[in-house]
Amino acid sequence: MEESSFLRWTTQKSDYVIVHDPLKRVFDTAFSLCFLICFSPLFLLLSLLVYFSSPGPIFYGHERIGRAGKKIKCWKFRTMHKNADKILTKMLKKNPVMQAEWNLYYKLKSDPRITPIGHFLRKTSLDELPQFFNVLVGELSVVGPRPCVEKELHQNYGEKVLKILSIRPGITGVWQTSGRNNLTREERVKIEETYIDHRTLLLDLKLILKTVPMMIFSKGAY
Repeated sequence: MEESSFLRWTTQKSDYVIVHDPLKRVFDTAFSLCFLICFSPLFLLLSLLVYFSSPGPIFYGHERIGRAGKKIKCWKFRTMHKNADKILTKMLKKNPVMQAEWNLYYKLKSDPRITPIGHFLRKTSLDELPQFFNVLVGELSVVGPRPCVEKELHQNYGEKVLKILSIRPGITGVWQTSGRNNLTREERVKIEETYIDHRTLLLDLKLILKTVPMMIFSKGAY
């Protein structure tokens, strides 16, 4: 692994190499705290919209794999109806085209589980704003590889899995600013690995700035 301006030392834990980035951690904490304070009115508004749009909790914690293989819950505003898994299973059994799309991307462009407000939140990525709380507690970084579910790890990353899990996953990153769900798994692995090899504070700032227009124009988001 190439060293970056962030990298100060690495330690071995089990089979994982854990990369410690003190400067990046300070930046993540300060940025997230400022963001949560400045946009607290938006958080309140979105919470009310989710609450009144459909029955169910406001937030949803989805289990993902974090740095060094640690299981974490990535918090989002809820975007799906109740019994979402049952709805999905029923639709996939009826529709082989939809099943093929799910097998390729683990997402659906026309997902029957998503609520009306959920479509808007996903298109703009506003559903992921609660993940700044994950950043504050050190489970995520503002910028990094996108965290994936356990069953996707070796299927998606293969021999690159230890490298991908050497740093904290991020709320945004090269995947979100380079096509998102329009990318294949192979393309996603390649760009995530490139980020790990060449990450710098300046690159993180550029990716954060690129995220804003991606949210507005919603390219590749569903």
